[in-house]
Parts: sequence; structure tokens; C-alpha cells
Amino acid sequence: MAILDIVTFPDKRLSEPSEKVTEIDDTLKTLIADMAETMFDAPGAGLAAVQVGVNKQILVVNTTEDDEGEKSYFALINPEIVEADGEFISEEEGCLSVPEFRATVKRFNRVKVTAQDVDGNPMELNEEGFPAVVLQHEIDHLKGVLFINRISALKREMYKRKVKKWMKGR
Repeated sequence: MAILDIVTFPDKRLSEPSEKVTEIDDTLKTLIADMAETMFDAPGAGLAAVQVGVNKQILVVNTTEDDEGEKSYFALINPEIVEADGEFISEEEGCLSVPEFRATVKRFNRVKVTAQDVDGNPMELNEEGFPAVVLQHEIDHLKGVLFINRISALKREMYKRKVKKWMKGR
């Protein structure tokens, strides 16, 4: 397994919708394992393929219980939110591709997601609260949407200015 480079804002790839996966092979399974290793190393709650520069509808979600336990995750291929309801305020939401910025984001409290697993089998998830937020956040990435697109224009512009200033100083 390998630790992959994480693509960060303002990279244009983050705003492009990802392509559906049409073939699941060993190369794809290796990518998924590398994505998981990258997510654990970062550390993050989830990671979409676009965040490592791959324009495919793949995401991994960290399911590790605590720092002492064995690291665990699941992968979703071509995930889609098919039902959503309720309101959840995701406080201090962050993103590996939007470093050093956190914000409050309105999300659905419950989501139903359909996808394929790493063997191509159909699967369905029903999640509430924080796990539902992680799924929405990562599926947004696959649509070319960052969490900063879901906050006020003023806060978004403040972050963009911060990034431009940081990039000039490099």
C-alpha cells in the first residue's frame, strides 16, 4: 500500500464531477487500499478518489473505533444518495482538501445510500448523524462540490483570500 498525495483547494480537479466506475479490477482495488492508507495517515473520516487526483466515483470511510483498535474502513463505488431527511448541523466540518479551515455546514440528519462494494456487489447504507455527514461530504466531492460551497459567500471568500496569501508566500 502507498500513501498518495492529497489534492488541495484551489486545484480545479476538485470542482469537476467524477466519472462512474465501469470496471472493478485489481488496479482499482489497489487504489482503494491506497486511498484507505492515505485517509488513515492524514488522518481523516473519509476520502474521495478525486482527492488523490483520480476522477472516479470511489470513496472510503474510516470505521476505526478508537486509536487502540485495528484500522478499518469500507469503500463505496458509484455511491448515490437515494433518500435524505431531517436537518443536522455539522459543526467544525473540515476537509483534507481544504486545509486549516473548519465551518458549520447544514446537512441531512439521515441518508440512504446505494452503491457497489469492492467486488461489484450492490449495497445499501442507512446512516444518521455523523456517519451520514461523512457520506454526504464525500459524495459531494464526487459531484465536484466542496464543503466550502455550502457555507456563506463571506466565509468562503475569507478562506479563498487566505489561500491566495499563503500561495504567494510559498
